Amino acid sequence: MPKLKLHWQIFIALLLALIIGSLVSTDTSIVGINVIGIFSFIGQLFLNALKMLIVPLIAASIITGMAGASRSSGFARLGGKTLLYYAVTSLLAILTGLVLVDMISPGIVNGQPARDLIGLSADTSAALSRTEGRGMSDIADIFLRMVPTNVVSAAANGQLLGLIFFCLLFGFFVTRIQDHYTRIMTDFWQGVFEVMMRITDWVMKFAPIGVFALVAKVVATTGFAAFGPLVSFMMTVLLALAVHIFITLPLILYFVAGVSPLKHFRAMMPALLTAFSTASSSATLPMTMDCVEKNAGVSNRTTSFVLPLGATVNMDGTALYECVAAMFIAQAYGLEMGFAAQFTVVLVALLTSIGVAGIPAASLVAIVVILAAVGLPAEGIGLILAVDRVLDMCRTSVNVFSDSCGAVVIGRSEGEKEILKG
Repeated sequence: MPKLKLHWQIFIALLLALIIGSLVSTDTSIVGINVIGIFSFIGQLFLNALKMLIVPLIAASIITGMAGASRSSGFARLGGKTLLYYAVTSLLAILTGLVLVDMISPGIVNGQPARDLIGLSADTSAALSRTEGRGMSDIADIFLRMVPTNVVSAAANGQLLGLIFFCLLFGFFVTRIQDHYTRIMTDFWQGVFEVMMRITDWVMKFAPIGVFALVAKVVATTGFAAFGPLVSFMMTVLLALAVHIFITLPLILYFVAGVSPLKHFRAMMPALLTAFSTASSSATLPMTMDCVEKNAGVSNRTTSFVLPLGATVNMDGTALYECVAAMFIAQAYGLEMGFAAQFTVVLVALLTSIGVAGIPAASLVAIVVILAAVGLPAEGIGLILAVDRVLDMCRTSVNVFSDSCGAVVIGRSEGEKEILKG
């Protein structure tokens, strides 16, 4: 009998959580143990397991990814253009999400934070005290935190911005030492990365149980009213993704590459449908390369460099989703996010979208990182998981389309004249 895929397991767990959560109350007990306490224990255990992964997973993935990209010295010009394109489009995606989530405010219901409505219970007074009265002058503090005096202490205290910056530097300079030592370091960090991938896979096997506990607790304590803000959050993400894929990227194709966006959409349709159905940029990569080469007419030289790199470091849809999710949770807690705090969200979303690309449940790990960066608890991701699969399919399509647009833009900049001319 074939095993159910993880997203179906999570979907079934969600349905069971809705049913069982509606049947129990805050006073329900089993053999003298409060059911809500059981749900809280299991949900917190799952969240702790996710947090346990963050530091070694982020460190290993960023170092190996940066080392791999910086090693390609023969493609310095091509690599520079590619990384610039990916940084710009990811930043545009994040800003799109930030503007829309600020305008729509899915975490605010009838003028009040949705915290009680969706059953968020963690104390956020420390985060509130850190963000009160902050403004533009605090941007300097963000950059100071990027360069920690003690990287181990920064990682232990949840100051992950400094850890990410250190790992980017470490990965870059690993390829600037003697070849013998470069091989040792890259093999070591690649080994750590492979081990962390296995552990992540193992932890995600328990995601259905974690989702069940987190959602059942919310339904049992607040009822189905909790899902009103969730629908608003989902619509905000979908609208932001639509703006990016149907407005921002086509404008880049038209004005920067000088090609027809409609032709490119037609050329990429098989890859987009594959990305939507698999929710995996890596699994879609062969189809993406085939469409970009044969349908769009980009050279193999450009395609073979830009697209694999894009599948590794370019996650426009994921970065946008991370930003909207973090802001939604902050709004739900009633946390006033000033310019400095929002700048932190944008910066960490940009860096983590590069660092966690290709990791199972990448956005989940990244959202925990962003929440830690602004001092918010991770419990809010429990509800987000309820709609994560549908949003994952949509944001993966955006990721793949952005990669393909990058290949077209870089190909045109390299003097390729026949792109999308057929």
